[in-house]
Amino acid sequence: MTQRHVAVTAAIVAATGCLLGSGQARADGCDDAMRAFQQKQFQGLAEPMTACAQTGNVLAEYYLGFMYDSGSGVARDYKAAARWYEKAAERGDAGAQSNLGTLYLLGNGVPRNSKTAAVWYEKAAEQGNANAQYNLGVLYARGDGVFWNYRTAAHWYEMAAEQGYAPAQNNLGLLYFNGQGVAQDFRTAKDWYQKAAEQGNADAQYNLGVMYTKGRGIPQDYNAAVSWFEKAAEQGDADAQYYLGRMYAKGQGVLQDYVMAHMWFNISASTGNSQAAVQRDVVARMLTPARIAEAQERARKCADSGFKNCNP
Repeated sequence: MTQRHVAVTAAIVAATGCLLGSGQARADGCDDAMRAFQQKQFQGLAEPMTACAQTGNVLAEYYLGFMYDSGSGVARDYKAAARWYEKAAERGDAGAQSNLGTLYLLGNGVPRNSKTAAVWYEKAAEQGNANAQYNLGVLYARGDGVFWNYRTAAHWYEMAAEQGYAPAQNNLGLLYFNGQGVAQDFRTAKDWYQKAAEQGNADAQYNLGVMYTKGRGIPQDYNAAVSWFEKAAEQGDADAQYYLGRMYAKGQGVLQDYVMAHMWFNISASTGNSQAAVQRDVVARMLTPARIAEAQERARKCADSGFKNCNP
């Protein structure tokens, strides 16, 4: 298994779920609606927010777009979301521009058009919107709606990463790891991965675990690898769970334990890793039926706890 990036869809959730950051001034008479929105008190908010938006309040237009986009206090309506986002976006609201780009990328409420998505992302990105900077970086890395260009992808990732945006930090680390758009530099890759991993980004935690396992550009450290894989595995990361199975099977960074190896391979298989079931069956040949039953029971308890109670 290799290092991996975060896809654009990961940031779409964050962008659509962003409640603040528009930066537009409030108009007189709208304070109560704005306060209710920021406190996530959406019940009954549609009418006063609409009245506020109809006065030309840009922030209200953006917020109303979000409400329709997310189905907060109103029935989800992507067409209405796009209409209100566009009103705010045309007047320069970066949050609305970013979210409107996402609607075009997904084809929600508007015809799917990645070129138009890139245009709106760039407008927001140039205003410093980290979600848009990240998403624009992903489009350049994929050549989706724009000409494929890793150097430009690295630029936008770095702009977002410097603002502490974890998915961008992870993806920038990947570019440094692979030498795509930047000079290959494992140490810099590790530093960006770590920044994202410390914020709880499961992809970065997994990538750090792989680096420590392989010893690529940093000293091989199985203990550190296990620690990062565990953090990602607790978030349901199937590949990190698979690697934990391998570490227990080989006794790398942990005491060799085929029951634990079976447990993690079993969990990984259930969460989507295609190789895990094969490895689980290999390990099963080293266990008695009673020990297999124990491993299965541990896997059940681990999964039932949301992967938080998995150690013996």
